[in-house]
Amino acid sequence: MSRIQNAFTRLKAAGQQALIPYITAGDPHPGATVSLMHALVAGGADIIELGVPFTDPSADGPVIQRAAERALAHGVSLRQIITMVAEFRKADSDTPVVLMGYANPVEAMGYEAFAKAASAAGIDGLLTVDLPPEEAIDRVAILKRYGIDPIFLLALTTPPARARAVAELAAGYVYYVSLKGVTGAANLDVGSVATKLAELRQYIPLPIGVGFGIRDAASARAVAAVADAVVIGSRIVQEFEAGESGLAGRLTDFVAGVRSAMNAPRA
Repeated sequence: MSRIQNAFTRLKAAGQQALIPYITAGDPHPGATVSLMHALVAGGADIIELGVPFTDPSADGPVIQRAAERALAHGVSLRQIITMVAEFRKADSDTPVVLMGYANPVEAMGYEAFAKAASAAGIDGLLTVDLPPEEAIDRVAILKRYGIDPIFLLALTTPPARARAVAELAAGYVYYVSLKGVTGAANLDVGSVATKLAELRQYIPLPIGVGFGIRDAASARAVAAVADAVVIGSRIVQEFEAGESGLAGRLTDFVAGVRSAMNAPRA
């Protein structure tokens, strides 16, 4: 059983949902990433989504775009990020790590080379924003051969045929984009999320995480009532823009507040 499966099994037994924070690797500089990953775990992160910076992050809003620009200014590469995860694994052998980004860096490295190196470093999953299931069959086979879970996006507009295609390929969990637009958008409608998740669960046996539009403990708690996991990205990355001083502590405190709200008993 993979680390991702173990995490969801443990949480389900405890009647809890996964908290999945996102940060961009190499932001604010490459030397900080590993310690910030540990800070997220200290706050209660169950899975970490580690962003791979890319020059054309078309699905990301301005906050994460700026994070990618800061990382790329330091020359951060996919190979360096794999090394960061290997360093993280020296002190944490349990927390799943999912790389999230775009197809180009992985294509440039080669899927076989990437999967082999990622597996050796302790990476558990890959979420490729711009890789549709129709084009992913051969790539998914390579990832699964090395024990890397391929994670796909689903959306409000995802038709049943696409959901079924994702169900056949995905592993670990799937990521439901809760609203139209880019990361950091607002106007989260939890009722509409609940309706769509009920539909998707007809086709998707895996846990479903919800991201986009979750900005605080209250919205995370609301989403946790209907989803298997809560993904928070832009709000966390905003902490980076307040400066590096005290950043690790701020991340731990924010994640801990969200975790506490998600775990609080419901009336």
